[in-house]
Amino acid sequence: MGYRILIAAAVGAHFAFLAFGIFGGFLAWRWPRLILLQVVAAGWLLVIVVAKLYCPLTWLEDRGREGLGLPPLPGGFLDNHVAGVFYPYGYEWAAQLTVAGIVLSSWIGLAVRANRRSQLRDRVG
Repeated sequence: MGYRILIAAAVGAHFAFLAFGIFGGFLAWRWPRLILLQVVAAGWLLVIVVAKLYCPLTWLEDRGREGLGLPPLPGGFLDNHVAGVFYPYGYEWAAQLTVAGIVLSSWIGLAVRANRRSQLRDRVG
Protein backbone atom coordinates (compact mmCIF):
# COMPACT_ATOMS: atom_id res chain seq x y z
CA MET A 1 0.00 0.00 0.00
CA GLY A 2 2.80 2.44 0.88
CA TYR A 3 4.54 2.02 -2.47
CA ARG A 4 1.30 2.66 -4.33
CA ILE A 5 0.92 5.91 -2.38
CA LEU A 6 4.52 6.81 -3.23
CA ILE A 7 3.86 6.22 -6.94
CA ALA A 8 0.61 8.20 -6.85
CA ALA A 9 2.30 11.06 -4.98
CA ALA A 10 5.20 11.15 -7.46
CA VAL A 11 2.86 11.16 -10.47
CA GLY A 12 0.58 13.75 -8.84
CA ALA A 13 3.56 15.97 -8.01
CA HIS A 14 4.75 15.61 -11.60
CA PHE A 15 1.39 16.76 -12.98
CA ALA A 16 1.22 19.65 -10.50
CA PHE A 17 4.75 20.79 -11.33
CA LEU A 18 4.13 20.48 -15.06
CA ALA A 19 0.90 22.48 -14.78
CA PHE A 20 2.61 25.20 -12.73
CA GLY A 21 5.59 25.32 -15.10
CA ILE A 22 3.25 25.81 -18.05
CA PHE A 23 0.38 27.88 -16.62
CA GLY A 24 1.96 29.49 -13.54
CA GLY A 25 2.63 32.71 -15.43
CA PHE A 26 -1.13 33.27 -15.56
CA LEU A 27 -1.30 32.85 -11.77
CA ALA A 28 1.32 35.58 -11.57
CA TRP A 29 -1.18 37.96 -13.15
CA ARG A 30 -3.05 37.77 -9.86
CA TRP A 31 -0.05 37.16 -7.56
CA PRO A 32 2.95 38.81 -9.29
CA ARG A 33 5.50 37.45 -6.84
CA LEU A 34 4.85 33.96 -8.18
CA ILE A 35 6.60 34.84 -11.42
CA LEU A 36 10.05 34.08 -10.00
CA LEU A 37 8.97 30.60 -8.99
CA GLN A 38 7.26 30.04 -12.32
CA VAL A 39 10.34 31.13 -14.27
CA VAL A 40 12.41 28.62 -12.30
CA ALA A 41 9.81 25.89 -12.92
CA ALA A 42 9.60 26.66 -16.65
CA GLY A 43 13.40 26.76 -16.83
CA TRP A 44 13.64 23.37 -15.12
CA LEU A 45 11.12 21.91 -17.57
CA LEU A 46 13.14 23.31 -20.47
CA VAL A 47 16.41 21.87 -19.14
CA ILE A 48 14.83 18.45 -18.50
CA VAL A 49 13.41 18.28 -22.04
CA VAL A 50 16.38 19.74 -23.93
CA ALA A 51 19.12 17.94 -22.00
CA LYS A 52 17.01 14.77 -21.58
CA LEU A 53 17.81 14.68 -17.88
CA TYR A 54 16.32 12.20 -15.44
CA CYS A 55 13.83 13.96 -13.15
CA PRO A 56 14.01 13.24 -9.40
CA LEU A 57 10.26 12.60 -9.36
CA THR A 58 10.68 9.92 -12.02
CA TRP A 59 13.37 8.35 -9.84
CA LEU A 60 10.91 8.37 -6.92
CA GLU A 61 8.18 6.76 -9.03
CA ASP A 62 10.63 4.08 -10.18
CA ARG A 63 11.60 3.31 -6.55
CA GLY A 64 7.91 2.84 -5.75
CA ARG A 65 7.52 0.49 -8.70
CA GLU A 66 10.57 -1.49 -7.56
CA GLY A 67 9.06 -1.72 -4.09
CA LEU A 68 6.02 -3.39 -5.67
CA GLY A 69 8.22 -5.76 -7.65
CA LEU A 70 7.53 -3.95 -10.93
CA PRO A 71 10.18 -2.81 -13.38
CA PRO A 72 10.73 0.92 -13.88
CA LEU A 73 8.83 2.33 -16.84
CA PRO A 74 11.01 3.00 -19.88
CA GLY A 75 11.46 6.71 -20.56
CA GLY A 76 10.37 9.55 -18.35
CA PHE A 77 7.15 11.05 -17.06
CA LEU A 78 6.25 12.72 -20.34
CA ASP A 79 6.74 9.49 -22.29
CA ASN A 80 4.62 7.44 -19.90
CA HIS A 81 1.91 9.75 -18.59
CA VAL A 82 1.57 12.69 -21.01
CA ALA A 83 2.36 11.52 -24.56
CA GLY A 84 -0.62 9.83 -26.09
CA VAL A 85 -2.95 11.48 -23.56
CA PHE A 86 -2.42 15.23 -24.03
CA TYR A 87 -0.88 14.99 -27.49
CA PRO A 88 -0.43 12.15 -30.00
CA TYR A 89 2.75 10.08 -29.93
CA GLY A 90 5.30 11.48 -32.34
CA TYR A 91 4.11 15.06 -31.97
CA GLU A 92 6.35 16.12 -29.11
CA TRP A 93 7.61 19.02 -31.20
CA ALA A 94 4.07 20.38 -31.56
CA ALA A 95 3.44 20.01 -27.84
CA GLN A 96 6.72 21.75 -27.03
CA LEU A 97 5.91 24.66 -29.35
CA THR A 98 2.44 24.94 -27.84
CA VAL A 99 3.86 24.95 -24.32
CA ALA A 100 6.45 27.60 -25.28
CA GLY A 101 3.64 29.73 -26.73
CA ILE A 102 1.55 29.39 -23.56
CA VAL A 103 4.46 30.27 -21.27
CA LEU A 104 5.56 33.24 -23.39
CA SER A 105 2.02 34.57 -23.71
CA SER A 106 1.61 34.46 -19.93
CA TRP A 107 4.86 36.37 -19.48
CA ILE A 108 3.94 38.95 -22.12
CA GLY A 109 0.52 39.36 -20.51
CA LEU A 110 2.14 39.87 -17.13
CA ALA A 111 4.46 42.52 -18.57
CA VAL A 112 1.52 44.32 -20.22
CA ARG A 113 -0.46 44.26 -16.97
CA ALA A 114 2.53 45.57 -15.01
CA ASN A 115 3.03 48.35 -17.55
CA ARG A 116 -0.65 49.35 -17.33
CA ARG A 117 -0.49 49.41 -13.52
CA SER A 118 2.62 51.57 -13.69
CA GLN A 119 0.98 54.01 -16.11
CA LEU A 120 -2.13 54.17 -13.94
CA ARG A 121 -0.02 54.96 -10.86
CA ASP A 122 1.79 57.69 -12.78
CA ARG A 123 -1.50 59.32 -13.80
CA VAL A 124 -2.94 59.17 -10.28
CA GLY A 125 0.25 60.17 -8.48
